Amino acid sequence: MQLPILYRISARFRALARDRRASTAVEFAMAAPAIFLFMFGIIECGYALWMQNALDYSTAVASRCASLNGSPCRAVGGTSQVTAYAANQSGASLANTAFTYNGGSACGCLVTGTYPIALDIPWTSLTVNLSSQACFKPPPNNNCAS
Repeated sequence: MQLPILYRISARFRALARDRRASTAVEFAMAAPAIFLFMFGIIECGYALWMQNALDYSTAVASRCASLNGSPCRAVGGTSQVTAYAANQSGASLANTAFTYNGGSACGCLVTGTYPIALDIPWTSLTVNLSSQACFKPPPNNNCAS
């Protein structure tokens, strides 16, 4: 009596193995996590590179402005004026506190920027510290912005 039951069960499994109607959905379900992880990883790495570029640009522009003692970088605010100028030139959501300025550096007018960024890649918690530094020597008979 058990033989017919086992035969029917095995026949059902053989029929199920031959059925190819849902194979595409099963293959997608198996590949989707890897595809989405790769896709979101690329997006987040692109965002980190964009933020690094914004940090590099803003430190270079602020350091040059401070070395030329330009109007956005001098007088009224001193150090905070240079860092505010750097934050405004970044083109990203960088705050004044991300930048530091040293007008008495050996290399000239030194602007340093640091920004920690948390990458939102699925199944990971990765934080990267971005940093940039630029130093311009002022022209002769000229000083860095104070």
